[in-house]
Amino acid sequence: MKASRAPSPGESRACPHCQATILQSATFCPICRHSLKFTSFEAPRARPATCPLLVEGTLEHPDAGAPWEYQLLMEVRDEAGKLLSRQTVGAVRQGQQRVFSLRVEMFAASA
Repeated sequence: MKASRAPSPGESRACPHCQATILQSATFCPICRHSLKFTSFEAPRARPATCPLLVEGTLEHPDAGAPWEYQLLMEVRDEAGKLLSRQTVGAVRQGQQRVFSLRVEMFAASA
């Protein structure tokens, strides 16, 4: 039998449902919201201890003409400037609107 080890803080893995990169310690995927661990002794992750960054904005098609494409470019870099993550996609058509929220949630690392 293979002994399991506790993940190091910040260690990541792929969600088995949507393949997003998530924390190894996650009990649910923050992207697709699927449950990831089904053991009865594990409590669900608590609410974030702090939310040091929250940015929200709305864009709306001007109701005239062809659809517009948009790029939501979110980059995360480490202290040395190395790119860790980049994400982007989208289009908006006449009469449509998109609301973007960028939130950084911080949790105490699991022991």
